[in-house]
Amino acid sequence: MSAQVHVPSLFSRAGTVSALTLVAVGGTLVAPGGTSQAQAASAVATKAVKVAASKQGSPYRWGATGPNSFDCSGLTVYSYKKAGKSLPRTTQQQYNSTEHVSAAHRRKGDLVFFHSDGYAYHVGIYAGHGRIWHAPKTGSTVRLERIWTKNVWYGRVA
Repeated sequence: MSAQVHVPSLFSRAGTVSALTLVAVGGTLVAPGGTSQAQAASAVATKAVKVAASKQGSPYRWGATGPNSFDCSGLTVYSYKKAGKSLPRTTQQQYNSTEHVSAAHRRKGDLVFFHSDGYAYHVGIYAGHGRIWHAPKTGSTVRLERIWTKNVWYGRVA
């Protein structure tokens, strides 16, 4: 017979969990049916990628944040907003507000920043397999494209 621990404020959906469940994960409060912060962040990132993909073909327009046209940082703002997170408006502000990660640790939904002289000037959303969703430039449309340089930074939206 296992002891039952009631944790209403943290796990209202889970109700009660056994003391063994709590001990088995090293004292971290995790209950069946609960989601970790990492899982929640991954779900938001996945949704942001899907939102960006849904805007394929939308025209680039400087300063536009959707829903029908975008500039590069406008697409990231729009996609993450639809996924439940807010981002600052400009590329550099977005870089400054993200958790910086290495290329080896990048994940779908991370922001990809193109930079020069220490300044981020273009951003897209990592789609996996070395590709990004982005709004490239005047005269183009939102599209999926291979990352064309290794000279990029990655940022994870918290």
